[in-house]
Amino acid sequence: MKLIRTILSYIRSMMLMNEICIKFTEDSWFNQFCIGANPWMARYIYGFIFLIINLLAWGVRDYGHGALTEMERFKGCKGGKYCLGTEGVLRVSLGCFIFYFIMFLTTAGTSKLHVRRDSWHSGWWSAKIFLCIGLLVLPFFLPSTLIQLYGDLAHFGAGVFLLIQLISVISFITWLNDCCQSDKYAKKCRIQVALVSFTSYISCLCGIILMYIWYAPQPDCFINIFFITWTLVLLQLMTCVSVHPKINGGFLTPGLMGLYVVFICWCAIRSEPATDRCNRKAEAAAKADWLSIISFIIAVIAMVIATFSTGIDSKSFQFRKDEKQDENDVPYGYGFFHFVFSVGAMYFSMLLIGWNSHHTMQKWTIDVGWTSAWVRIVNEWLAACVYIWMLVAPLVWKQRQTGDNSI
Repeated sequence: MKLIRTILSYIRSMMLMNEICIKFTEDSWFNQFCIGANPWMARYIYGFIFLIINLLAWGVRDYGHGALTEMERFKGCKGGKYCLGTEGVLRVSLGCFIFYFIMFLTTAGTSKLHVRRDSWHSGWWSAKIFLCIGLLVLPFFLPSTLIQLYGDLAHFGAGVFLLIQLISVISFITWLNDCCQSDKYAKKCRIQVALVSFTSYISCLCGIILMYIWYAPQPDCFINIFFITWTLVLLQLMTCVSVHPKINGGFLTPGLMGLYVVFICWCAIRSEPATDRCNRKAEAAAKADWLSIISFIIAVIAMVIATFSTGIDSKSFQFRKDEKQDENDVPYGYGFFHFVFSVGAMYFSMLLIGWNSHHTMQKWTIDVGWTSAWVRIVNEWLAACVYIWMLVAPLVWKQRQTGDNSI
């Protein structure tokens, strides 16, 4: 009898534990991952997969030489000591690009929930994980000529990603300004807007002064002086255009855009080779291994977050933004989300190889080299031009319409 009572009490305790586990995991992310099709949870899973793949690409670049040299297809590489790692990055990036591009093709145009394409986007994780693994392995059996061709195409894809990210940032800044200037929040946010604008301009000036001190210590550091000075000119130009009486854009948007272009300028100068005598901060950082590791990890996480945030911002690229959203409509554009991740894979590969397949990259470095620096600078100039055009374009179109009506 004691044995039977013991068995019955054990069964009851197990049933109680099972009920507790069911209640605990009913709304958990693990249950949603295994069972339900949740588009909000799906975007985090795709972002985590993207992070893991890019960490794998970094591992192949820095620590995969011993394994990759055993493959016969890599023995003809003539790009120097780190050529194998560079080609390995492109192979992993190609697998990542194919995976997200397939997801883009199979989810583009999805507008309603609880349909097949919505279930494919938000569910079927076991099948997609096996598909992703297979696509990551496949490029390692392709000839080097195809990989180099993909490397050339990745330059274009990375440029597309930078343009999408730029438009997304500017759209967010203009949306924030319009929201603060609306009739509902104009009086409530007046002090906050002034405080943010003032802080932005002070931060921009402090950043420019620090860049002069750190990266232009000598008068013959002409390139860095030119980069920093031109950034200051762009800040003044954006402010003058924004506060013009015919535009009346205020100080908030040029202040935030100033922070953006100053940050890009800082990243560009940081991308210069550490051996350059005008980049002492980079040389000091290269000597501190722990600082290089922390900087690398922060850069990787920041790029994944930037890709993720850009991918869910599909409304910035819609021509009609006044459409009302139904309860059964998808919360974000699935196709655009996966397209951003596909070109983001190309962009991340360019960061890991310094935008040059024949460039020597040291361990624990990302986006280093003169090519990377110039890409950043061009991106900064393009950001300022796009922002100024977004301010001037409505006025130009209005004048054209007035001229056509007078004729």
